[in-house]
Amino acid sequence: MAVDAARGEKAAREEKALRDVTDRLVDDYGEAHPAERVEAVVGAVRKRFEGHSVREFVPILVERIARRELDPTRGKNGAGVELTKSAAGADGNSGSPDGQADNTSVFAAVAGRFVPARLVENKRALGAVAAGVAVVLAAGAVLAVQQSDSPSASTTAAPSLTVVRGVVGSEKSAFFDDPKVADVLARHGFKVVAEPAGSRQIATSVDLGKYDFAFPSSSAAAERIQRQRGVNGKYVPFSSPMAIATFQPIADLLTRAGIVTPGATTTFDVDNYLALAEKGVQWNQLDDNSSYAVPKNVLVSTTDPRTSNSAAMYLAVTAYVANDNTIVRGAKAEDYAVSRVSRLFTRQGFTESSSDGPFKDYLANGMGTIPMAWIYEAQYVDAAAHGQLKPDMVLMYPAPTIMSQHTVIPLNDKGDQIGKLLTTDPELQRLAADHGFRPTDVTLFTKVTGAHQIPVDANLVNQVTPPDYDTLEHLLDGVAKSYN
Repeated sequence: MAVDAARGEKAAREEKALRDVTDRLVDDYGEAHPAERVEAVVGAVRKRFEGHSVREFVPILVERIARRELDPTRGKNGAGVELTKSAAGADGNSGSPDGQADNTSVFAAVAGRFVPARLVENKRALGAVAAGVAVVLAAGAVLAVQQSDSPSASTTAAPSLTVVRGVVGSEKSAFFDDPKVADVLARHGFKVVAEPAGSRQIATSVDLGKYDFAFPSSSAAAERIQRQRGVNGKYVPFSSPMAIATFQPIADLLTRAGIVTPGATTTFDVDNYLALAEKGVQWNQLDDNSSYAVPKNVLVSTTDPRTSNSAAMYLAVTAYVANDNTIVRGAKAEDYAVSRVSRLFTRQGFTESSSDGPFKDYLANGMGTIPMAWIYEAQYVDAAAHGQLKPDMVLMYPAPTIMSQHTVIPLNDKGDQIGKLLTTDPELQRLAADHGFRPTDVTLFTKVTGAHQIPVDANLVNQVTPPDYDTLEHLLDGVAKSYN
């Protein structure tokens, strides 16, 4: 237990350090990149260090590589973290005969951020510590730097590649930042430059004239883009149902409350949940509650419905159930649904603009912060496949749920070719499954979940049909007014 607690504390410290890194980079590069782009770069870089046993140096290495990828010449402080320079000296030379910084010097440059000065100054002690992490520094740091300098990670395409620009839902940034994805696209002659944005922003405020394709995460947003741009064609290369990430003690409590049904996969009754939430029931008012007896409302944590697609999907599900399990149509039905579900959002307090933030808190901080998080199934599957879950973490499927259709809208011929490749290329489909998405061939998804023994419902039957874009916007506007 003590070992598990220590590991949890280390993971929480690392998560906080990485959030601090992200905040610094957003501050430094805010004029050159949107916050979503910075967050996506940090997320992609940190994945390169998954599986390393020594974690103390991950934040500084992530910051160094992320600054390079974001272009350090644009940082307002010009503060790129150059390990080899700081280790070797101002002239870039070390004391070694071949002009390369030795392992101890490189370690000292990194350790300066994490090890007390008295230990860094003690060369004998430093050498002993360096010996213990030399393999990680040699294999992890060098590999990460090599990857950041590789053609597949560069923002400049080789001369023979056709550059295709797309604006994509931020949850797909890790997929497009994956060097394996870049390699497959390069074999077809393309270099895709993907810029992240919220799906609602893609449909309403992003200047699509700069892009070859748009890739929102919902069919409603895709419908809006098609209407605005006069585009008939579209591709749906993969999808992800919405789900709820929770913990076993929470699932047990809600089972006794008649909301959760355990089984091969765990289901969450939205109708019963809505009835409980409307009464303002708090966790400490549930019967036989000794595991989470806190005076907080029993609510699923979402992102901000005014900016985030995942929260819009939550609204679509709860509004459907509130409307007597019927698709919401017309002003009267919209007003009624909003009157019942708006408190599911306004009682949450602060909500983040991206689904990445709440899920990271869920992974790092346990049920004390977020007992239930509304997520994309792909996030949970991706985390499980990469060993990031703790034993008591549980995936619940809301009944009904809704499928988030990740839809490519081609804005010209180049975008059309990318849409076709993402939908038909076997290797790209397999890589989508590796990132937790459900590709057109669902067997690729079941192979990933089977290999990692992730309990998923591969054949979801109870699904809500999303409302059309106009109806969803009316619902979102109604909830937004409820905040005032």
